[in-house]
Amino acid sequence: MIKYAVKYLKNTFVPLKNVPDDIEIENSNCCDSEMDGKLVLVRTEKGEEVLKAFRVCTKVAEQFEKSSKTPEAFEFIRLMTQEDMMIYEEIKKEEVTSFFKCKELIKKHNLNMNLVQCRLTFDKRKISFYYTAPERVDFRELLKDLTQVFKRVRIDLRHIGVRDESSIMDGTGICGKPFCCSSYLRKFESINVKLAKDQGMPIAPSKISGTCGRLLCCLTYEYDNYIEAAKGMPPVGSTVMTPAGLGKVCYIQFLNNSVAVKFEDGKVKEFEKTEIEMVDANINVDIDVPRITNYAPDEKVDARQLKQLEDDRNSSTGNV
Repeated sequence: MIKYAVKYLKNTFVPLKNVPDDIEIENSNCCDSEMDGKLVLVRTEKGEEVLKAFRVCTKVAEQFEKSSKTPEAFEFIRLMTQEDMMIYEEIKKEEVTSFFKCKELIKKHNLNMNLVQCRLTFDKRKISFYYTAPERVDFRELLKDLTQVFKRVRIDLRHIGVRDESSIMDGTGICGKPFCCSSYLRKFESINVKLAKDQGMPIAPSKISGTCGRLLCCLTYEYDNYIEAAKGMPPVGSTVMTPAGLGKVCYIQFLNNSVAVKFEDGKVKEFEKTEIEMVDANINVDIDVPRITNYAPDEKVDARQLKQLEDDRNSSTGNV
């Protein structure tokens, strides 16, 4: 049974194989996850990498064994020694230096690409540059220059999407929690502004977009619940009969299963869906249009901005 796993890209846990019996990696009881696990040297598809290893509980090990989606196990090389840690620190510094060297060359060739991250394997046999770009980039001349700078090293220029960028950089969302894409989300769904409108959210880029500059992935999480709750609800602007008389629906609280109705005297009252009935009548009640469209009053919104938020081209390439 699987005993250990390492934390890899996008916080994915990958099983660890060929760990000697005399090696023990214990998790602490501390709430701070940084105190858990140990740094180990493993062999991945990229080469030798330094990752943090954790002891796997029985329940998780059973899921690893059963699931067909469990990643292929990485080979354990050794626990990081004091000498290894010194080399690792130097590699981290080299990654920073290499990042800026590559950035200068990108500028030199006037390429429309945004360098995101640089990673150098522990054995220094491969260096990977992750970048985003709105369109396909011809980087042949850039690659020639890079081979002159980084000799005897395999160079990997990897095009990733803006959603992928957020997933590997980590961070905290507007909800105060770690990004979904860097913690547990493995597949990006297609998202459009209609999802936000149907859920009664303010249609403002700052409210419905993430750090990646695209619509929030979480807009899809509760959408089905809103659609189910909206069944049988009168549309905004329709005339309804309530216990207080005739009025017009000015907004709907889907999850509370209630409807706000505006009357001819200007007053607004909320009623349960079961307390009202749609009627074919015309009454003199003006409905607040911004309330219907949900556009944020303090933020200017144009169609181009919304279109850009919906743009899924190269938002995720799967090349992480």
